[in-house]
Amino acid sequence: MARRVAEPRDGRSYGGLSREQRVAQRQTRLIDAALELFGTHGYAATSIERLCAVANVSTRSFYEDMGSREALLIALADRITSQASARAVESLTTSAGKPMSERVVEGFRAYLAVTCQDRRSARVCYVEVVGVSQAVEEWRREQRRLLSALLISEAERAVERGETKPRRFDLFALAVIGAVNSLAQELVHTTLPDSVVDLDEICDEIAFVVNSGLGLT
Repeated sequence: MARRVAEPRDGRSYGGLSREQRVAQRQTRLIDAALELFGTHGYAATSIERLCAVANVSTRSFYEDMGSREALLIALADRITSQASARAVESLTTSAGKPMSERVVEGFRAYLAVTCQDRRSARVCYVEVVGVSQAVEEWRREQRRLLSALLISEAERAVERGETKPRRFDLFALAVIGAVNSLAQELVHTTLPDSVVDLDEICDEIAFVVNSGLGLT
């Protein structure tokens, strides 16, 4: 293994990069390594030493730059879901003139196209983040709050357009998000032996849940 050269830790430039730039590069390498290792071997089975070896980062830098394996998991999941949320918002914006029954499903399709881009990202976002710690659970709750806010906003717009009737949309939003999470988990670990699920089938089921829940056609 190549010898890691000690870097200055007083903010001076090293190799043409500032300390902040070097830290950002190491964090990116660690997050990329986490995607590969957490997404294939699992969070519990991946050691900090293995993460550092794959990312070519010293354990000292790991603790200084990332803090903990738990923080790395959150950083990875947050990177994926932030990109996914941006795609969903973009989809909702471009489909502004369509009925909610189409808009919401297209929004979730855009979201899932990122979170379920491959088996690794799907495993991280829908399996590995479950039941890890209080901090990770709080992160998951915040993600539910963000997605719920989007769904509630869309449902309220549908009421204004006369597409559906007023009701308590917060529980509806949580029900939809729960269904999405469960369906996405099927991409990683199918419940039925020899069963194969794809993104189109998941989106069809999401459409059914949304349309049934809001009485849309």
